[in-house]
Amino acid sequence: MPFAPSLCPPIICAVALSAAPAALAETPRELLTAAAFQTSDKARALSLIGQAISAADRILMTAPNDHEAVLQRAVAIGYRAKLTRSRADARSSLSAFEALAARNPRDAEAQMVIAGWHLDAIDQLGSFIARTVLGAKEQVGEAALGKAVALGGNRAFYPGLAALMRIRADHNDVAGALALAERAANAPAPAPLDQLMKRNAAAILPALRAGNGKAAAAQARKLLPFGKLPE
Repeated sequence: MPFAPSLCPPIICAVALSAAPAALAETPRELLTAAAFQTSDKARALSLIGQAISAADRILMTAPNDHEAVLQRAVAIGYRAKLTRSRADARSSLSAFEALAARNPRDAEAQMVIAGWHLDAIDQLGSFIARTVLGAKEQVGEAALGKAVALGGNRAFYPGLAALMRIRADHNDVAGALALAERAANAPAPAPLDQLMKRNAAAILPALRAGNGKAAAAQARKLLPFGKLPE
């Protein structure tokens, strides 16, 4: 991918997941879900992201320490960075994620978005440019991904998302992605985000079981946030 100094790589922050339809979306999380997973138009996605930021800001006006609002606002800024290629937004979102993780090192969601930030930057720009421009590091992303899965408990969301990210990062890592996808496919799905990632993990299982890492990686890209947007 050619490097343009004014551009920043997309940021993957999939903890904004939910199953609420776009027309009924009200919370920041629901609005971001609609933007990332139900929208194939960039302008519409940006509009929903803006609505999510405004909704989070309204919550934070009366409850400045509301964890969900702080997290989803940071996710929204990261998503905006993805679509507008804003380096400032990218760095702002990472700072917010790191602050959440510092406040609670056992916060699985905070670890997952940190993992996504680093690994997505590397996926989009390559390790050298991502490290030079944004400070993204593969080892930091992989460590955070492992922590997220370990801290996430017996739920489908964390291993499911990790499976998608692992095979996207390295289509040769079929065994690692397969173990995570099978774990997700067999895990409980108590919340909408678990249900979505359980389905997504199941979708890449046939390719993984056949040893076709390239096909699984191509599927994973379509199942990660904004996979429906034209390339």
